[in-house]
Amino acid sequence: MGIIVGTMALFVVLSVFSGLKVFSLSFTNEIDPDLKLVNTYGKSFLLTPAQENQIKKINGVASYTQIIEERVLFLFKDKQQVTYLKGVDSVYPVVNDIKKKLFNGQWLKPDSYQVVIGYGLAQNFSMGILDFENPLQVFAPKPGKGAIENPEEAFTKTDVLPVGIYSISEDLDSKYVFADLGLAQELLMYKPNQISGIEFKLKENADEAAVKAQLKSIFKNKITLKNRAQLNESLYRMLNTENIAVYLIFTLVIIVALFNLIGALIMMILEKKGNLKTLFNLGTDITGLRKIFLLQGTLLSVFGGLIGLALGIILVILQQKFELIMITPTLAYPVVFTIENVLIVMTTIISLGFVASLIASSRVSKKLLD
Repeated sequence: MGIIVGTMALFVVLSVFSGLKVFSLSFTNEIDPDLKLVNTYGKSFLLTPAQENQIKKINGVASYTQIIEERVLFLFKDKQQVTYLKGVDSVYPVVNDIKKKLFNGQWLKPDSYQVVIGYGLAQNFSMGILDFENPLQVFAPKPGKGAIENPEEAFTKTDVLPVGIYSISEDLDSKYVFADLGLAQELLMYKPNQISGIEFKLKENADEAAVKAQLKSIFKNKITLKNRAQLNESLYRMLNTENIAVYLIFTLVIIVALFNLIGALIMMILEKKGNLKTLFNLGTDITGLRKIFLLQGTLLSVFGGLIGLALGIILVILQQKFELIMITPTLAYPVVFTIENVLIVMTTIISLGFVASLIASSRVSKKLLD
């Protein structure tokens, strides 16, 4: 019973953390591309027509979008905030399905002074959309060197009109203000083919390594490429660390439960001492006698693990289908069934059960029989 309950608990908890991982990453996956290209040696780079033609010929790329990201100052009435202006072209909604996350309004039109802001920024500014009387002001620092003598001449300023509000997560809702690529280039005094990055949507089953190699060849290794996991490295690391910590804690619970198995096997050895002595006198060696209890303990672990795993799988499937446990009235506790978790649990149980049985069976000795 101890092994059954321990196995079931370990599998359910691992499935819950797999669900929480998928749930947490679902927010960033809405806005992060499959692959992102940025300049290794500066904020921006020039994209030549020849390079564009080469990118279009890459087999694994479904579509790509040119972007500009820069921290700028936003002013609305008497409030101000520094955050990222993200200039995007007309293909951006194809690469990143951002339109599904629009909370209010519509997506911006190309070659316009329209912007789409986050729900967090809209709350901070107490701002709505299509407010023609109170435009949102954007201040971007002009490129150059030396000390600033006149602050008014150090910034490029323009007025923009919010036409939509997106809502993804608390952090992202205050991070980006989306604008047209041409507007961002004008504001930052960039050249027409000057951008800060390219975001890619890869084809299904595309070879990511091959795509990366071709892109590095096109840009002569002067670029940095990051996939979705690398773009959210700290989040992935945090989630994986939590998963490992929980696994170790519940493995400790199983180890405590297996002390009962060791105790039960030792009690059985003492109870059957007379039978063991008879077998020994008939010619069975000590190693053969130990194998009896090693096999019995291992079988207890295997069958206990299988029963606990079956019960855990049933619980996880019931949660997925019927949403038995809720976090909020509308959000069920996320769980994910994976073969990886099944293999982790069974490997843990069988390994620890074998070790526990080995410890218990080692009590069979010639001294004990004498």
